Amino acid sequence: MIRAIVISAIVLLASGCQGPSGPPVEILDVEVTAPRGGMGMSAGYLSITNNSDALVSITRVASPQYGKIELHESTLVDGVARMRPVESLEIAAGDTVTLERGGKHLMLMQPADSLDNVTLNFYSGDALLVSIETRVGEAG
Repeated sequence: MIRAIVISAIVLLASGCQGPSGPPVEILDVEVTAPRGGMGMSAGYLSITNNSDALVSITRVASPQYGKIELHESTLVDGVARMRPVESLEIAAGDTVTLERGGKHLMLMQPADSLDNVTLNFYSGDALLVSIETRVGEAG
């Protein structure tokens, strides 16, 4: 599996929220899989670190390359794998949340015709927290 490479990260929170060690929200280890033939969707995996002193709640992820992106969580209930949407992703001050296979992840639906690079915008309500650009990898 080709790991996606983060090309840039832009933090758009007010500078007063920025901690002494860097941006208040940091996104690393981004991997966006290429849509499998005929499926029209792919997945996104990454780590989100809250460097601020306050709770961060991610309520929406959007991209110009996808018609719809949802936060999902996979669980195993009575031996049956289930996937359900997650309304928001809360990250405590100083904590890191990892979106990964078999757990919380992004479902990227209705892709554009050509997908080489993808921009992902993470929101808290209407406020843009961070925007990243990454390469699309192979589905695994």
